[in-house]
Amino acid sequence: MDTGSPFFGLLLCVAVCSVTFAKECGMSVYYRFDCYPEAGSNQGNCEARGCCWDDSKEYGDVGIPYCFYPTDYEMYQISGPVDTDFGCTANLTRSQPSYYPDTIKDLKLDIYYETKTRLHFKIYDATQKRYEVPIDTPKVTHKASETDYSVLFPSYGFGFGVTRKSTDLPIFNTSVNNGGFLFNDQFIQISTILASNYIYGLGEHRGSLLRSPNWSRFTFGIPTILLILMPLSTVPIRFTLDWSRPTATPTVCFSLTVMLWAIIQPAPAITFRTIGGILDFYIFLGPTPSDVIQQYLEVIGQPFLPPYWGLGFHLCRWGYKSANRTQEIVNRMRAARIPQDTQWNDIDYMQSHEDFTTDSKSFSNLPDVVADLHNHKQHYISMIDPAISSSQPAGSYAPYDDGVKADVFVKDANGKILVGKVWPGNTAFPDFFKPETSGWWNTQLKGFHSQVQFDGVWLDMNEPSNFVDGSFEGCPGNSTLDNPPYLPSLTHGTLYGKTLCPSSQQAISSHYNLHNMFGISEVMVTNKVISQLRGKRPFIISRSTFPSSGVYGGHWLGDNYSKWPDMHYSITGILNFNMFGIPLVGADICGFNDNTNEELCVRWHQLGAFYPFSRNHNSLTCGPKLCIDQDPGAWSSASQDIIRDALTTRYLLLPYLYTLFAEAHINGSTVARPLFFEFPHDPYTYAVDRQFLWGSSLLISPVLDPGAQTIKVTLPAGTWYDFYNGSAISISTTANVTLDAPMEKINLHMREGGILPLQQPNTTTYVSRQGGFELRAAICSKTGTAEGSLYWDDGDTIGTYENGEYIFLKFSLASNTFVSKVVHNKYKDAGDMVLSKVTLYGVAKDPKSVTVNGKAAHYSYVSEVGTLKVSGLYTPMNDTITVKWNA
Repeated sequence: MDTGSPFFGLLLCVAVCSVTFAKECGMSVYYRFDCYPEAGSNQGNCEARGCCWDDSKEYGDVGIPYCFYPTDYEMYQISGPVDTDFGCTANLTRSQPSYYPDTIKDLKLDIYYETKTRLHFKIYDATQKRYEVPIDTPKVTHKASETDYSVLFPSYGFGFGVTRKSTDLPIFNTSVNNGGFLFNDQFIQISTILASNYIYGLGEHRGSLLRSPNWSRFTFGIPTILLILMPLSTVPIRFTLDWSRPTATPTVCFSLTVMLWAIIQPAPAITFRTIGGILDFYIFLGPTPSDVIQQYLEVIGQPFLPPYWGLGFHLCRWGYKSANRTQEIVNRMRAARIPQDTQWNDIDYMQSHEDFTTDSKSFSNLPDVVADLHNHKQHYISMIDPAISSSQPAGSYAPYDDGVKADVFVKDANGKILVGKVWPGNTAFPDFFKPETSGWWNTQLKGFHSQVQFDGVWLDMNEPSNFVDGSFEGCPGNSTLDNPPYLPSLTHGTLYGKTLCPSSQQAISSHYNLHNMFGISEVMVTNKVISQLRGKRPFIISRSTFPSSGVYGGHWLGDNYSKWPDMHYSITGILNFNMFGIPLVGADICGFNDNTNEELCVRWHQLGAFYPFSRNHNSLTCGPKLCIDQDPGAWSSASQDIIRDALTTRYLLLPYLYTLFAEAHINGSTVARPLFFEFPHDPYTYAVDRQFLWGSSLLISPVLDPGAQTIKVTLPAGTWYDFYNGSAISISTTANVTLDAPMEKINLHMREGGILPLQQPNTTTYVSRQGGFELRAAICSKTGTAEGSLYWDDGDTIGTYENGEYIFLKFSLASNTFVSKVVHNKYKDAGDMVLSKVTLYGVAKDPKSVTVNGKAAHYSYVSEVGTLKVSGLYTPMNDTITVKWNA
């Protein structure tokens, strides 16, 4: 059961424009940088800060600041820079304090020329150590011998710019004299001009993929237990793409684990504000969007390779109410022959909502249900909350008693265990940064696993969420950690609203500094424990995320609603998180809150069959009544048929999906991606967020509106083949095309030039993996070529890629010849892999003959669509396979 969602963000901008600043207070309203971001500004207190005031109503744009910096506002002065082994360094000094308390007058700027395409800079206190993020990143001590960027400094004031050498175009520019660069103990602000109005990301959000630059405001780090509408964690990434030249550059800031705000204005420009830490940015030069993500993940870590079964279909709800009912749903799925690999239970399986327990009455036979799943080669996942019940008599609840003995819980400002409230009532919160916590967590999970043989873990409520503000005793009223000098408008009004007191203490720092890393600290420990406990790849889904979370687990998009717009917005979520390095992501199919309806749920299953992480999950109550069932087996036989077909198609495509996850694990590529990643020169793709790609070769175009029987899709220039029958659509320029979309169909198209590895599907991945493979090629209309690949291993062993225990095949097609070639093979069961079928889309003429490895083969040809099918094969794939046809 989920009641909120945590996130970190990414901002992406495209194209390049020049900027000219006016002087003093006469600049364009779009270049006004807010000098009084808190509430209550007026002319008097604005001018007391040395800023300009203009409260004219004529502009019409909501968000234009009345109080803004003049161009001659006092700023830090820079001395240097001085060359260093790693790049350069400079001193920043300010003679007078700013209007926020505890101005840090002496700063250090270090710029690291880390690689040819990666620049790193830090701004920090020159005299006193401040908090920095405890995540391992590359430590570079010597600058790159060659770079694609240049760093420029102004003759006066603070600032620097970064340009791309090949174009001399700016890609980062902090020299915004009226931007008010401030560095106080609990208020840090920096602004930069952006290169365009094409802006994406800044965290998970309910809306379009393309961000509005019109005074948009984003807050990161707000825990909420009811809505998915607020972003809940930090770390923006900024992309800049110059579309006249295929280049991309994001800036990543991830030292800001305390509250962070971003304000985008139509200059375009962005201002970052935070209330602690240092400024720590990376700039990546691409040149392509995919290159940028790969360079980003070289810093934070590449995603984990999930177990193969984890890519099957998952089913859950809050409200099964018993193990028997859980078994009934599983049986209903089997009877309907609908694919399912994993069954989940939400919080209702626990005894009084207490972690590591099962309800002694309604879920007493849960172990039997799990055993039945395992007997059918299916899997089981249970939810675990981080909040540990603390109100039982001593000796009656081992997780809390053991935690007290091991001293693993977060402490309040006075050194006592901080007590809040979550589902079981009074609760304590583990400090996963403390070394002792790992052993304690291992003991609890191991003990629970001895009762219920779970295969993966669902980590919920780990922002951390709290049903009271701070603690039952409140938070110290005189603490600037709990009540900092600056806060924007917050959902709960304070930093500690529905979470822990920022002044509470953890092993390595205050919760003020560590709040947004609570979730990832839990995921990291859980990943290690589950790996050791099961001896197989861990499968973890977490609500809270942070850069590097994808190294350890996946994410779901929180409490959505059973509404058509939420289905659309889920596409934005999966695309963003793939850019964030967390490709294992999906939304609750059919919606979590409110009752769904049959049409919506059928269409959502068609879309959800192509989420990287595919799970149906809904709530206990919808208003005063229980929510209806929404699992596939709950609907009419006609709807079951449609859902079965969609999920069967997913299982057919699992070898391709698994290969994409392997590529993400190996080189940091995305699994699901927006169209502009593949077509960066095509401005018609920049705003497309109702379609998406798996890899580079499969376009998914779901129906997202009620009653629709057709769908308007954007097809970039080229030839696109219908996935099901090979009928082609060829267009010379990008166009909107109307396609038939009856209830029984989700439109899938293969991009010309791609080859997809497929496998005969069944109702579980275990059985599917025993089927024969199919290779389906979409021949390029201009060159007559195509290519693809397959990564394959046992799907569950840890470190198969690192240990070389896999087979990797490359597929190529040219001159009427299709070749499957073994590039690497140390997979022990490679001999069991057989090719059953080859399907070729775009064959212009009926072949006179077809051979496979020199021998005549059975084939059929459909002239209406130019599809050639070579079937009836039983050809081992652990050696070269050659298919030839004569036109």
